[in-house]
Amino acid sequence: MNDLPPDLPRLRTLETWLAMSLARVRAQISAAEQRETERRQGEERRPPAPDWIIELGIGQGAPPIEVHAGHCHAAGKRRRTIDRDQARTLLADGVRACVHCRPDTDLGVL
Repeated sequence: MNDLPPDLPRLRTLETWLAMSLARVRAQISAAEQRETERRQGEERRPPAPDWIIELGIGQGAPPIEVHAGHCHAAGKRRRTIDRDQARTLLADGVRACVHCRPDTDLGVL
């Protein structure tokens, strides 16, 4: 039941091949651990989502278009973080509330 070769040269060749394979596996493990560490650090360092967002229009002065909750998926790329009071003021001034996240309901401005 011995599945290894009986002679020394072939055993040495097998030993070399196994050592090289083990080195490749260890390198892959190290790379995977590094990726996992970087992913974890990225999650820990990610800033918290803002509570409220104002979506801005195009053009000079970039007028506010729509108020969103901070987690809203429908907020456009041109946006700025605002606080609760600013969001309420903007909604009271007639800036549209997002129909997806309904910030007017959360803020008590109907």
